[in-house]
Amino acid sequence: MAERPAFLSSLTISGSATVREAMETIDRGARQIAVVVDADGRLLATVTDGDIRRGLLRGVGLDAPVTEVMHTKFTSVSEAEGYEVALGLMKARGLHQMPIVDDMGRLVDLALIDEMPGLKRRDTKVVLMAGGLGTRLRPMTETVPKPMLPIGDRPILELILHNFIDQGFHDFTIALNYKGDIIRKHFGDGSRFNASIEYVEETKRMGTAGALSLLTNRPEKPFIVMNGDLLTAIPFNALMRFHEETEAMGTMCARDYPMQVPYGVIEVEDTALRRIVEKPTYSYFVSAGIYVLSPKVLDWVRPDEFLDMPTLFEAIIDEGSKASVFPIQEYWMDIGRPEDLARARAEFDGEFEQ
Repeated sequence: MAERPAFLSSLTISGSATVREAMETIDRGARQIAVVVDADGRLLATVTDGDIRRGLLRGVGLDAPVTEVMHTKFTSVSEAEGYEVALGLMKARGLHQMPIVDDMGRLVDLALIDEMPGLKRRDTKVVLMAGGLGTRLRPMTETVPKPMLPIGDRPILELILHNFIDQGFHDFTIALNYKGDIIRKHFGDGSRFNASIEYVEETKRMGTAGALSLLTNRPEKPFIVMNGDLLTAIPFNALMRFHEETEAMGTMCARDYPMQVPYGVIEVEDTALRRIVEKPTYSYFVSAGIYVLSPKVLDWVRPDEFLDMPTLFEAIIDEGSKASVFPIQEYWMDIGRPEDLARARAEFDGEFEQ
């Protein structure tokens, strides 16, 4: 086996690390995995982006120890077996990474099924919903559709497009309605962005999912649907992998929404007062406006009918199919109000561009 690759050091953490440190390591390493090793470099566990998201859904906090989410029953291959055996196992088991260890159990390499020079282009369809009226942003949206409002020197929708392109996506459909000609004129066929863009146009309000009935070609694989007024730093490849791993019909991205009760909350048992909690904060998962749908879901989208995403997901559940939740901890901003736009403009040079 060749000398230990330099990139491995950027993927390794100790067993005393926190979930937050594991997530930062995964983001920094850009391979959707962190590996937990002991002081001698022996492999103890693996942590994938999906492991962390599932932990968050169980209520595991970012400051909890990584032992709460790490995977100790990982599959690895020996240095003697090498890369070809690792590749075969990854294909057979649907894995994307495979640790390679020496006879002492020390990590010496990481096999990657997607290992290719440069960025791998994905054939995943991305549908961007850009037909909103932007009523709450008037008078700014009286002449410009909301997705074309500038942040920095580029429209919101262009920032979204570049974010996807930077992650390997290139096949886009943009759903238009209000002042859609401005969007169509700006983006054209997408060639100047090294992408392919087609358009569907609503002739009436069709909801956040109804426009899917207008797609000219039905996707053959799971595809992403996203509102055209969101800025986010989530890893879309990790989202697609999560959808595949959970074998879901639909996956809804969700963010944590805390609400503080401005009073002392009393806890009662029968008629007895048990305790008083002063101004507690409760957290809930709410939809983040980003979804992954498997092609079969389009069977429930009827032509020329209004349909919102929550109703579509209720249909998935009612049919007995699986709907998954992908929790977001990364930067996310819904630009629906003037104060949201002002905040996004102030934050743009910081969190979103990192």
